[in-house]
Amino acid sequence: MRKYVILSLAIALSALLASCGADQAMKKGDKFYAIGEYYDAATQYRKAYSQTASKERALKGQRAMKLAECYRRINFTNKAITAYNNAVRYKQDDSLTHFHLGRLYMQNGNYKEAAKHFQMAIDSLQLVVDSLPASENYLKLAKTGLKSAQMAPEWKKAGSDYTVKRENLFNSRRAEYSPMLAGDQNEQLYFTSTRNQAQGDEYNGITGAKAADIFFSQKDDKGKWGKPLAIDSELNSNFEEGACSFTPDGRTMFLTQCKTDPNNPRYAIIVASNRSDAAWSKPTEVHIAKDTLSSFAHPAVSPDGEWLYFTSDMPGGEGGFDIWRARLYGNNQIGSVENLGKPINTPGDEQFPTFRPNGDLYFSSNGHPGLGGLDIFFVKKEKLIHSSLINHPGFPLNSQGDDFGMTFEGRLNRGYFSSNRGDTRGYDHIYSFFNPEIVQTVKGWVYEQDGYELPAAQVYMVGNDGTNQKLSVRGDGSFTQEIKAGVDYLFLATCKGFLNHQEQLRVEPVKKSEEYVLQFPLANISAPVLIENIWYDFDKATLRPESQTALDELVKLLNENPNITIELSAHTDYKGSEQYNERLSQRRAESVVNYLISHGIAADRLTPKGYGEGKPKKIKRKVAEKYEFLKEGDVLTEAFVTALPEEQQEQCNQLNRRTEFIVLRTTYGLFDKEGKLIRKPSAEGSPKD
Repeated sequence: MRKYVILSLAIALSALLASCGADQAMKKGDKFYAIGEYYDAATQYRKAYSQTASKERALKGQRAMKLAECYRRINFTNKAITAYNNAVRYKQDDSLTHFHLGRLYMQNGNYKEAAKHFQMAIDSLQLVVDSLPASENYLKLAKTGLKSAQMAPEWKKAGSDYTVKRENLFNSRRAEYSPMLAGDQNEQLYFTSTRNQAQGDEYNGITGAKAADIFFSQKDDKGKWGKPLAIDSELNSNFEEGACSFTPDGRTMFLTQCKTDPNNPRYAIIVASNRSDAAWSKPTEVHIAKDTLSSFAHPAVSPDGEWLYFTSDMPGGEGGFDIWRARLYGNNQIGSVENLGKPINTPGDEQFPTFRPNGDLYFSSNGHPGLGGLDIFFVKKEKLIHSSLINHPGFPLNSQGDDFGMTFEGRLNRGYFSSNRGDTRGYDHIYSFFNPEIVQTVKGWVYEQDGYELPAAQVYMVGNDGTNQKLSVRGDGSFTQEIKAGVDYLFLATCKGFLNHQEQLRVEPVKKSEEYVLQFPLANISAPVLIENIWYDFDKATLRPESQTALDELVKLLNENPNITIELSAHTDYKGSEQYNERLSQRRAESVVNYLISHGIAADRLTPKGYGEGKPKKIKRKVAEKYEFLKEGDVLTEAFVTALPEEQQEQCNQLNRRTEFIVLRTTYGLFDKEGKLIRKPSAEGSPKD
């Protein structure tokens, strides 16, 4: 009897201690849950649940429910399903329990079980929707979920033209997401990762992993991606940084930052970092609204650089997270904010906006019918605001998991995205995608004639279909633009201090993607411009037939810039007498001028001048790069040339034997005899003028 009493007391004491331990764990879990640290909260709730006796059915079910909520929020899908089902088993479920179970089973690809729970949620929500208006959005989402569960098997069977591949070079044993290509040739890939190389030693109470940082990979000269590295600057911190986007010039990065606070929930904000000397600065907050109780995340800059798109749960949306946009001004200043509205936004979550270079908006949503989790959708540029047509790219770009964070490599429908498909821990990883759709593009290069790229240039594109666009030039002087078959285009390149240059393009239908390449060499207004490939008969002024192409280009240039007058100069090497060389070069300059006059150029716009050997060539940097024995600033005088080896002397003599022009005036034909303006200078205008 005595042993029995002692045993009973031990059991009672053990139960009491377990109860106290469970209560303490619940208090800790509630504290973590209140500030959004769901991983730490789940650890405490799991402890409390395991220490709760099965006979306390209601209490055990309630604790199972809290555990399920945490698992759902941190993407522990299988554990969340088990926890919700435990809440059902202990009769602590409600309509939202079945709604969440429906979504979780969708993410598991169990569409039959998902449909069952969505139907149960619909039946339950319809009974309370009149008395609880807040449940109306859940009812809409449950109906969308039911449609998804019924249609998903057919969508997966139908497939699409997309091919998808997991890119293990970029991936680790942790999470990687929101890849973003950058650089003039898309030679850099930035992405977010919680891998062990991220800054800080502590693990995040929200996710159970290290706080995310921005990493990047660089392509080498052979086009091979290098090992991902953390950005070595103040861009990353001990807080969460991720989901970055760049302005068209690549000089500003917008990204999401999530700070932590041990006592209060902290909301995501958007910050901006500027690049200087290849290093990213410490981010500063972009103030979008005065609302301090909403999150602002997932920034995306439109291809024209005029808008900042982002995700927020601030009031005034359709429910959950919506996609918004705001005018983007200099110094990262934000203008008025607007919601993209229906049907893009839904009572669910719309997140991770991003742009294809042609202006199409891609985003992820769990509020539109899909395959499970977040699915990728897109809206064509011309239907962007209040569009009625939302496009679903289908399987396998979308999967039963979360699919989001697109980035495009050029104008073709290929690039990278992130997905947690097939990862039992819910970690996201980077995948490549490709869709072999036919895309026709034009790539142009704007540079100084006989010089380097002109990133300050502007290009205007006009088409006979009504197209009238202003195109930005990248840092390497290039631009890429999608074009349409059956359209005639005119491209005009302009830059301050340079003459204009036009190119025309007729686009014919093709059966595979094609890129047309155009060159825009701009003549400097204030420096001599070399006219290459002008050839004369030996020791004569007669133009050779192979000079016609270069001469016709000069005619074209003068017609494109009708307000300029030029001096057309010819030069010789030092061989022969000065008087002879001067007379020969004068006759050669006159030959070129006569050709231009015979092709419609007004004589009073042209001044022929033969300099003989009187103006030896001064070497520019680009020429110096071609000849190892020359450096920028060298002047090819007779004394300089004769001091060189014989082979190098001949190379210098060839450089001195040249035909050039220099702009004398830019106001030809603009004023009458009394000095009044006749017409606006076309060389300063654009096709819109």
